[in-house]
Amino acid sequence: MDKEKTILIVDDIEINRAVLNEIFKDEYNTIEACNGLEALKILNSNVEISAMLLDLVMPEMNGFETLREMSRTGKIKSVPVFLITAEESQDMLLEGYHLGAVDVITKPFMAHFLKHRIGNVIELYRYQNELESIVAKQVESINEMNHSMVETLATLIEFRDCESGEHVKRICGLTKILMTQVSSMYPEYRLSKEEIGKIVTSSVLHDVGKIAIPDNILNKPGRLTKEEFEIMKQHTTKGCEILQKIPHIMDQGLYDYSYDICRHHHERWDGRGYPDGLSGDDISIWAQVVSVADVYDALTADRVYKKAFSHETAVEMIHNGDCGIFNPKVLEAFDMVVDRIKKEHRS
Repeated sequence: MDKEKTILIVDDIEINRAVLNEIFKDEYNTIEACNGLEALKILNSNVEISAMLLDLVMPEMNGFETLREMSRTGKIKSVPVFLITAEESQDMLLEGYHLGAVDVITKPFMAHFLKHRIGNVIELYRYQNELESIVAKQVESINEMNHSMVETLATLIEFRDCESGEHVKRICGLTKILMTQVSSMYPEYRLSKEEIGKIVTSSVLHDVGKIAIPDNILNKPGRLTKEEFEIMKQHTTKGCEILQKIPHIMDQGLYDYSYDICRHHHERWDGRGYPDGLSGDDISIWAQVVSVADVYDALTADRVYKKAFSHETAVEMIHNGDCGIFNPKVLEAFDMVVDRIKKEHRS
C-alpha cells in the first residue's frame, strides 16, 4: 500500500473512472477529471501526481491535446502518462508515444496486470526524480566550490594591485549587462542565462595573471616604457598558466570561459591586440564583451598613472578607437545599455 502517491484518472465516462478508481483505491490516492482541461488544472495545483491515466476521446480537450500542452509546459517529464483507449489504430498509438506517453492501456481493463504495469513505472519515475535531485545538489555544491575558488583568486589579485579588487567586481556587473544585451540582439551570439552566468563569473579572472607581474611595473605611477609594457602584456599568458594548474577543480565550462577571457580580453577586432593577434569573430564574443567592459572601467576609474575620465568621455573614446577597435555589434549593444551602465556602474 502506498497512499502517499496519487493517480489522476482522466476519462469523460463515469463508469470507466469508477472501474479504475476501484482498481487502485486500496494502494493509491485517486483524483478524477472528466476532460483534459480539468486534468491540467489539477496538474497545475499543489497536488503531486505520481501517474496519469488519460483517455484519448473526450470533449473540450482530448487526450492528444492534453499531451501536447503537457509537453509544452514540461509536465510530461515528471508525470508518467498512460493512454486509455479502445482503439487499436497503429497511427494513433504512435502519435501518443511521440507526444510522451509511456504506455497504452486498452479496454476492457485487466486489474492485476494494470496495477503491476503502472506500479513499476511509478517506482521508476520516483527513482529518476530522486537521482535528479541528488545530481542537482552535487552540481550546486560544485558551483559553490567554483565560486569560492574564483573569489580566492580575485582576492590574490587585489593584494597585488590595489585597484584590481574593486575593478573585478565592477567588471562582473558590466559583463552581465553587456553580454545579456548582445545575446538578446544577435542570434549568432545567443547564449542561455546559465552560460551568461558562467561568463560573468569567469570575467573575475580576466586579470589573474597580474599576480605574476613585478610590483614596480604593476603599480608604476608613470607611463610604462616599451620594455615594461611588453612585460605587462604577459599577464594574459601568465594568467592562463595559473589556470592550467587548476582545471581539475573547476567546472569545465567555467574553466574554458576563464581561460579564453584571460588570454584574449586584450585582443582587438582589427587584429592589433595581444597576445595572439586575433581579429574579428576569431575572438570569442565573451572575450570581446569583457574587453569593452574592461576598457570602460579602466577609463572611468582613477589609476596610479591617470585620473578618471567622465562617462561621456569614456564612451566617446571607445567609439573613436582610442583604446583599440571593437566589434561594431558589441558597440551597438553597448549604446543600447549605456544609460544603465552610467547609472549602475558606480552605484
